Amino acid sequence: MPSRPVVADPINAGSVMQLLAGLILVVALILLLGWLVKRYSGLPGQNRALRVVATLPLSTRERLVLVQAGEQQLLLGVTPGQVSLLKSYDQPLIEPGAAMVDFASRLQQAMSRKGAE
Repeated sequence: MPSRPVVADPINAGSVMQLLAGLILVVALILLLGWLVKRYSGLPGQNRALRVVATLPLSTRERLVLVQAGEQQLLLGVTPGQVSLLKSYDQPLIEPGAAMVDFASRLQQAMSRKGAE
């Protein structure tokens, strides 16, 4: 009787470890590239002259957003289907980086002044 050739098991510990190491390497590379793109954001179409200064949620789907656009600040109403310009300020309503509490109180003061006019 002829002897049968010995066939190695195709799924062994070495091949599984090699597969997992490759998978971990690919996932780490994707995360690294994502971080680099976010960090350096040199993608075309991004405008550095526009910056969100503050946001104030009104409900789960609506919010007020204060945007710095050059020398002006724009108060925008944002809903899932629409963005509306509510008010434009030539003088900053708040300075970029100020606390959210400051934004809410300053907005309330600006709105009460508008109603008194």
